[in-house]
Formats: sequence, C-alpha cells, structure tokens
Amino acid sequence: MKDKRKGLIIGILIAIVAALGGIGAYYWYQNTYYVSTEDARVGADLVSVTPQISGKLLELNVQEGETVTKNQILARQEMNNLPDSSVDQSLVRSPINGIVVKKQGTVGELWSSGQTMFTLVDPNNLYISANIEETKLGRVKVGQVVGITIDQFGSQKFTGKVKSIGEATNSALSLLPASTSGTFTKVVQRVPVKIQLDKFNNKILPGTNAVVKIHIK
Repeated sequence: MKDKRKGLIIGILIAIVAALGGIGAYYWYQNTYYVSTEDARVGADLVSVTPQISGKLLELNVQEGETVTKNQILARQEMNNLPDSSVDQSLVRSPINGIVVKKQGTVGELWSSGQTMFTLVDPNNLYISANIEETKLGRVKVGQVVGITIDQFGSQKFTGKVKSIGEATNSALSLLPASTSGTFTKVVQRVPVKIQLDKFNNKILPGTNAVVKIHIK
C-alpha cells in the first residue's frame, strides 16, 4: 500500500513539474520570438469636410455610413448674393473616396466657413495603433511581420507590418501635467507603434480593439 501511495505521489509530482515546465517553455518561446500587446486598436486618418462660405444649409445629400467618391457633392448652402460664377463655393464636396462616419447639421441651419459638417474615413487606409511597453521597444523594428486579431471578428487572423515607431511615449504627449508631489511610483511607459494592415476583405470599424503579435525573430 505504501509503495502504491509513494508511486502515486511521485507521479503527481512529475505531472506538476512537467506542467510547470511546459508553461515556462511556452512563455519563454513567446517572449523570445514575439512582442505582444492587447493595448491596440484599429486606427484611421479622419478627414474633416467644411463649407467654404457661411450660409444656410439648403441640401444635405448623404447620411452616416454612406460611401462617397472624391468631389461628390455632399451638401449645398445658400449663396448669399454671390455671383453665379461663384456657385461652386456654395457646394460642399468630398475631398476623398471614403465613408461618412459622422454627419452634423440639418437643412435650414446656419453654417460658418470652417465648421466640420462631415467626417470621412478611407476604409482602404486603416491601420493598427499599438502601445508597446518601453522595456520591449528595443526589439521592435520597422518592417517586422505582425499577426493581428480584431475583436470585431473573433479569432479571425489578419496580418500586417510595422510601419513606424513613435518618437515619444504616450505620457509625454498627454495634456495632463506631470506629478509634482513628494511621492513617486515608477510606471512602465508605452510607446505608440503604427502597424499597416495587409489587404483585407472585411468591413473593419475604426476604434475597435485588437491584439497584435510582432514577429521579432
């Protein structure tokens, strides 16, 4: 009986050691070959569309979510005694091919030159903005391959490449002043890294969360 119990205990200990060894090997492999973070999200360059003149809004031709083409007329304003030769100044046109992600204003409202009437985004120029810990940044290089999952699509895999590495930490760019109190707690800083997405066929929404795994070896 004692021999059986001793053998069982030894077997359990071996299993525990093997499990711990496997976990250790997994984390060693991940840390050696990848730099990963869950602090990432889909980014896009937002384009603001503003009227050229001040005046009453007479027509509003698009809604949020619609696809527009470059130079398409999005809205029309009252000309305010402008000559007919200047009619184009009353037209609000799209500066890019893209999607309307934000529309402001309704017909009949007065709008001033420079006010943002529409916000557009080019769905073909999305990227991933990832915040990498400063202690890992030395292993990240422009051009490295990146594996990406986006929460919007569950476990579906996307790929990309490191396009640029920030020149300052997020805290340095923050508008909040640094602490001047007598206490100090050291916090690992994060640096923004821009990752260019490879070609994709999905409608990815800017701002959605992502997880990135940068291949460093």
